[in-house]
Amino acid sequence: MEKKRVLVAMSGGVDSSVAAMLLVEAGHEVIGVTMRLYSTEDQPRARLSQGCCTDDDIDDAREVCQILGIRHYVMNFEREFKEHVMDYFVNEYSRGKTPHPCLACNDKIKFDFLLRKSMALQADCIATGHYAQIVDGDGAKRLLCGIDASKDQSYVLFGLGQEQLSSLMLPIGGYTKDEIRSIAKRGGLPVADKPDSQEICFIPSGDYKQFVSDRVTAVPGDIVDLEGSVLGQHSGIEFFTVGQRKGLGIQSQMPTYVLGINPDNHSVTVGSWDELHNQSLWASRAKYIDGKSFSEPVEVMAKIRYKAPMAPATLIAHGSWVEIQFVEPQRAITPGQAVVFYQGDRVLGGAIIERFDASEECPDMAACTQCLLSAV
Repeated sequence: MEKKRVLVAMSGGVDSSVAAMLLVEAGHEVIGVTMRLYSTEDQPRARLSQGCCTDDDIDDAREVCQILGIRHYVMNFEREFKEHVMDYFVNEYSRGKTPHPCLACNDKIKFDFLLRKSMALQADCIATGHYAQIVDGDGAKRLLCGIDASKDQSYVLFGLGQEQLSSLMLPIGGYTKDEIRSIAKRGGLPVADKPDSQEICFIPSGDYKQFVSDRVTAVPGDIVDLEGSVLGQHSGIEFFTVGQRKGLGIQSQMPTYVLGINPDNHSVTVGSWDELHNQSLWASRAKYIDGKSFSEPVEVMAKIRYKAPMAPATLIAHGSWVEIQFVEPQRAITPGQAVVFYQGDRVLGGAIIERFDASEECPDMAACTQCLLSAV
């Protein structure tokens, strides 16, 4: 293998630490970088222990680098992280959507700003501790699922293109989590048994509603059923997500779930379990790993959220939009989340869910090849 200078994004956790260790053992020149993403001064220390990217995590990353005998730097990305991740997170909730902040962080912070910073250190590529794999195939880079299905993170990497994949290494994607912890113990790394972060990194308390309410002026509105009948009032659409059952503030003789959120009139639509299921969706900002869209409908396996199982579906490309038609109805298709499409363990691409019913006309008819062909 060609020896490279590799900049490793080190969060202070076991995954990125072992990624660095494996690269060192492979003979690469490794540089550890920990990104300071947000200020922790106003957060109680007890809360911070549940998050990541804290001062303690920086210390853990530094200690691992000392053990491995590699350089370690701390880079401040607080301004970029606030603009592209935290503000995006709040704004999406204000629009009635449920964002996945890791998608924004990967797209803008790790694989944009950090990749550019690596050039200043004359690095050949960057590496992360994501559970996914990059392989060569048909003259292009392919993104595959990680070996450990329970830890696979390919879902949050669908936005990577060929240029980024050519400058990225994912050293741990071919291992299970148990194997990673064993490797850390073999290397004497102090983070071998460190628990995984379970919450959104910048909301270590887990209370996203409080985080959002501190940053927006919520507008009250109606809670309605599918017929538009008013069932009650709410304090702001920011505090709801599709599929939510608890905390609706209404009386019902049967289980009731959030079906949709309308930012135009600030209403929240609720309904039954059966009404929560839909068989199609529209998604925007489509990205494809090999940079190419599809001219014909294609059979795929699709995931509508990070922990959702893959489901068989048909993908129909419409310009920058995609239409996904599932074989079976899916529960709680949520605007703001990503739909990621696969063939086998290969990631084809993904897009951001906008609507959970594709019976309406194409949102991008002017640029849609499918629509133009059907009009001839």
